[in-house]
Amino acid sequence: MVTVSSRLIHENLTSDEVGRAFMALESDSEVQSYLRMGNVMAVDRLGYNDHGPVHSKIVAGSALEILKRITGAREPSSVVNGVCDQTGAIMTVLCGAYLHDIGNAVHRLNHEYSSVVLAAPMLDRVLTQVYDDENLVFWLESEILHTLYASDESVECLSVEAGVVTAADGTDMAKGRSREPYRGGENSIHSVSALAIDEVQIDVGSKKPVEIRVYMSNPAGIFQIDEVLEKKLATSGIRYLIEIKAIMDALRLNHREYY
Repeated sequence: MVTVSSRLIHENLTSDEVGRAFMALESDSEVQSYLRMGNVMAVDRLGYNDHGPVHSKIVAGSALEILKRITGAREPSSVVNGVCDQTGAIMTVLCGAYLHDIGNAVHRLNHEYSSVVLAAPMLDRVLTQVYDDENLVFWLESEILHTLYASDESVECLSVEAGVVTAADGTDMAKGRSREPYRGGENSIHSVSALAIDEVQIDVGSKKPVEIRVYMSNPAGIFQIDEVLEKKLATSGIRYLIEIKAIMDALRLNHREYY
């Protein structure tokens, strides 16, 4: 099992191409500037939780981990459709997860659409540092932009890669990092439940390829699972491949299962 954190991404840079793309994203001044401005809009002006560089790395690591674990049961859509090879599918998930929230720099409302517009030129720069094939760059860019658009849980994911990114977005919920808006000092089910999540882990499931374990210090954490993670999974197209277990108490002995 692995713990969802910003360090997980470094365990999933499985090829030279993927590693180069990650470093290109990390060093691109436009990417990093827009991620920072996304936090200005979301955190400083709206009082939401982190939507910036740390969230990007957490979701990217979680997404690559989920993709790795489900590939034996379900091939990536881009591979099945002849768009690219397995490395290209991993590239799609990496870039899609890393850039999915970049549209917050414009506004939280409809930020998925803004992400598509802002990310296109960034992807041109990143992908051309990795691939010489112009057509492949365009094909991968199309796949990645779909993951950004479909990261809105009201939009149906049309590829496994998009579903993986959407599901991974819901796993960044430990220690008040939940996707459900958390405003400091607010005494509501949102803030109480967000702070109830201690840790999120990804493991092999007993009945499905992936198990997401959510450790809680308070039963209110169930609200985060229902309102954030389950809503993401509902339109991901890969819900049938993922188990969720909510585990309550310090000894981690008791759990509630979702199937």
